[in-house]
Amino acid sequence: MSQDVVADALNKIMNGKRSKKESIVVTRFSKLLIEILNIAKNKGYIKDYKLDKKSLEVEIGELNECRAIKPRFNVTKDEIIKYMKRFLPAKDVGIIIISTSKGLMTHQDAIEKNIGGCLIAYFY
Repeated sequence: MSQDVVADALNKIMNGKRSKKESIVVTRFSKLLIEILNIAKNKGYIKDYKLDKKSLEVEIGELNECRAIKPRFNVTKDEIIKYMKRFLPAKDVGIIIISTSKGLMTHQDAIEKNIGGCLIAYFY
C-alpha cells in the first residue's frame, strides 16, 4: 500500500479488469477519487460506483487502461497536447483528467476553456 489513494484505486481497477471481474471494492478512497470516477462514469469507462460508509464498489465498463500520472506534472494550456501524445494511444481516443483552478476536468474541456493545471490520471 502506498500513500497515493488514487493510484492504488486505479491499479485495483486495472487488476480487476485483467482478471475479468465485473466490479471491485476499494476500501481507501477520497473526494478526489470520487470526482475522477464521476468523470470516468460520464465518459463510459466505468458503469457505476456505489459509496458506502467504509467502501466504494466500482463496476468496470468499457475500459482498456487507466493509470495515475506520476509525478503529477503541472501543464500550461499549450503543453496539454504534448502529454496527450505521451499518455493516450491515438488522437481522439481516451481522456486525461486535469486538476485546474475550476475543478477537475478532461483535457478537452481544459483546452476549450483555455486553462492549464496538474495532470492526475488517464483513461482509454
